[in-house]
Amino acid sequence: MKQVKDLKIKIFSDGADKKDMLEMNNNMLIKGLTTNPSLMKKAGIKDYKVFAKDILATIKKKPISFEVFSDDFSEMEKQSMEIASWGENVYVKIPITNTKKESSVKLIKLLSEKKVKLNITAIMNLDQVKSVMSVLNHTVPSIISVFAGRIADTGCDPVPLMAQCLKETKNNQNAELLWASSRELLNIFQAEEIGCHIITLTKDIIKKLEKVGYDLEEYSLDTVKDFYNDALNAKYKI
Repeated sequence: MKQVKDLKIKIFSDGADKKDMLEMNNNMLIKGLTTNPSLMKKAGIKDYKVFAKDILATIKKKPISFEVFSDDFSEMEKQSMEIASWGENVYVKIPITNTKKESSVKLIKLLSEKKVKLNITAIMNLDQVKSVMSVLNHTVPSIISVFAGRIADTGCDPVPLMAQCLKETKNNQNAELLWASSRELLNIFQAEEIGCHIITLTKDIIKKLEKVGYDLEEYSLDTVKDFYNDALNAKYKI
């Protein structure tokens, strides 16, 4: 198994807690950050723009993605141009469709032509990837976020699909495939093996990086100790 220092894949931190985001910005292993409205709501963020600008006052170099939240494409365009103006390191997250299942491809093409850095999100199949790749401006950096973790949640192995998606990005040197919604640390090595460019991880998974390469017999003993100590502290009796 590769060690963390040998990984070629870029690790992005996914979250919306300011303290955690600033900590990840200072972590040399973390090459970028992402967030979304659901994570921001969970973190108790009340003012989207104020939060984003506060974060960007410190995070000025590493790429960071902020998502539009309108369901109307005209309004999405306005939000995209506003978000893009916040910093050179900002990528605008555009969902692959709106809630009515209407494709965002026309908007993606328009924004890409305007040289907006995009992170196309919530992608789940190869046809969606193909449609996006057909309209992207090859001179503008873009991220294609395929939700491998959610695909796995349906009982499907995401690895073959991710490998196919990667092939679709080959003709665009400025497009990067992102393994999104990771569920476990193993996903890093699955994504690395197929040559995926980026993977997003939550703080909880990032903390597990220290376990990479850890002796499994020692890990077994640690686990036994955990069970023993928890039972002891709970004062269980039979």
